[in-house]
Amino acid sequence: MADGSDLEKTEAPSSKRLSEARDEGQVPHSKELSTFLVLIAGVGSLWMFGQWIAQRTQGLLRKGLTLERTAAFDPQAMLTALLDNAVSALIAGSPILALTVFAALVARFAIGGWNFTTKPLAPDLTKLSPLRGITRMFSKDSLVELLKAVLKTAVVGGIAWWAVSHERDAIFALASTPLDVGMVTIARVLLMATMLILLGLALIAAIDVPWQLWHYTEQLKMSREELKQEAKDAEGDPHIKARIRGAQRAMARKRMMAEVPKADVVVTNPTHYAVALKYDADSMGAPRVVAKGMNLVAQNIRELASENGVPLLEAPPLARALYRHTEIGESIPAPLYTAVAEVMAWVYQLNHFSSQGGLPPQEPSDLPVPPDMDPGPGPD
Repeated sequence: MADGSDLEKTEAPSSKRLSEARDEGQVPHSKELSTFLVLIAGVGSLWMFGQWIAQRTQGLLRKGLTLERTAAFDPQAMLTALLDNAVSALIAGSPILALTVFAALVARFAIGGWNFTTKPLAPDLTKLSPLRGITRMFSKDSLVELLKAVLKTAVVGGIAWWAVSHERDAIFALASTPLDVGMVTIARVLLMATMLILLGLALIAAIDVPWQLWHYTEQLKMSREELKQEAKDAEGDPHIKARIRGAQRAMARKRMMAEVPKADVVVTNPTHYAVALKYDADSMGAPRVVAKGMNLVAQNIRELASENGVPLLEAPPLARALYRHTEIGESIPAPLYTAVAEVMAWVYQLNHFSSQGGLPPQEPSDLPVPPDMDPGPGPD
């Protein structure tokens, strides 16, 4: 049973947890960064395209306030004029619209990346729960958002108050100032206030971005038990994997045992090892091991071979060498060619004796097995 420390969410989120969160639409996002970038894009577009926008707007106003008498009584002409004015207004505001939309996209990509998913659009009746709504209202996140709103209000209000106080005399003098000079004064005051507000919002965004990244990671933190369960799910339950491996071994053993009746000879230890060999001169370059086993499996191989009339040859050094150095389906190693050739010659003589009669062949003994190929008596 897991103790309390295993259930505490103290571990960094895994890559799988982060991927699942993105699929659910959860990505880090800073509203303050979006506000700052959109505002600076708007101010920048006015700075770069202000004169062009003013000219287009002036022409739009002049065109919109000018109407011929005959057109006033023609609905089609009125509709055409309205459509022309709407297109002109859209063109006039297009620089601001394009740059602010681009800034909003950049803000989303800056810390969380773009994420396209439809799961947040799925109906969720739990969001309608009044209890959950009240809980969110008094949560730590809501308190942080309230503090940020108060901070933004204080920054923007304080900057506006300072700008007005600093330029109070110039503002009061506008009543007696020529229009062209007054417009310059107003533009200067607005520009100064705007730049100061942008600096204040930049400071807030610089604080909010690390907070959002930290808060996002904290929300997705996992307990040790969750990490263990995720690893178990990824790798598979050890008990299930053990059963699968057991089933695979049983199937492989069954296929191996099916090859024993087709073997030419079974070389035995005589009790610890049994290795079944087969040789087809048309398809094989050398005899091949079709089955091998130790102890109980070796006994089953011997019994199956006896039931199907496959010759058994007691040759302990050769049986041990074949078992150690050859896998099922592989050809025998070259150092054992001579010994196995004597065995296969005996098998051919035995088959000739079985079909033609005569004197039974003598079992080969003292087969030439290199000492370094023989692992020694007894099972491994």
